[in-house]
Amino acid sequence: MEGRLQRIPSRAMGRPVFLWSYGWWGTPVLALPTAGGMAHDWQHNGAIEALAPLIRAGRIKLYCPETNVAECWTHAEGPATRRLARHRAYEEFVVGELVPWIRQDCNLPNARIAVAGPSVGGWYAVNFALKYPEVFWWALSMSGRFAMDKLVDGGWPTELYHQLPFWYVPNLGGAELERVRRQTSITLVVGQGPHEGDCLPETVALARTLRERGISCDLDVWGHDSGHQWPWWHRQIKHHLLRRA
Repeated sequence: MEGRLQRIPSRAMGRPVFLWSYGWWGTPVLALPTAGGMAHDWQHNGAIEALAPLIRAGRIKLYCPETNVAECWTHAEGPATRRLARHRAYEEFVVGELVPWIRQDCNLPNARIAVAGPSVGGWYAVNFALKYPEVFWWALSMSGRFAMDKLVDGGWPTELYHQLPFWYVPNLGGAELERVRRQTSITLVVGQGPHEGDCLPETVALARTLRERGISCDLDVWGHDSGHQWPWWHRQIKHHLLRRA
């Protein structure tokens, strides 16, 4: 399916960020990549074609940015403090620069956005919705990885606390907790098949944590044939977007 490749200027990142977008009308969906972090991830792995009927029908409008996940997490080197600083820079780009760009592109100044991602992208999606519920009304995680502290060798700085839902959600309270409860919901999908590994227990544990705090969370555990692979994520994305968009 034909898309549009653009480079979005970013002061936060200190460079332009690549973005593929698809569709001309519908619910805006921020589609985050896996551990490779490439903007073409969804297209290259067949997800855009799987969602083409929804895009052509004007039900969804997809925005697929690159991430700097390799710089921060999956292939990162150097001190954890620097890696976290680069992660925060990407967060600032998404919330402070990309979200306004999407709203302008949709001609909807106050548009609220859905956010979705598989694997590491699932953690990004959930984290954005929990931290910025007034922007992201729904997050869809598929085969998410949530114990990201395992990727920080040699101890972790205090700032990591604010990036891990396992750590900060249990301590949410008062107005901050109500802000999340009222404005967003989370869908956590995971399979029991090949290569899901830690994704299954981490997803189930996160669902329990969210529910204990009264945060809207749907847990959808697929069967033993459902693996950590794009063909399964195609089905899961389509299934849940059909219910929401």
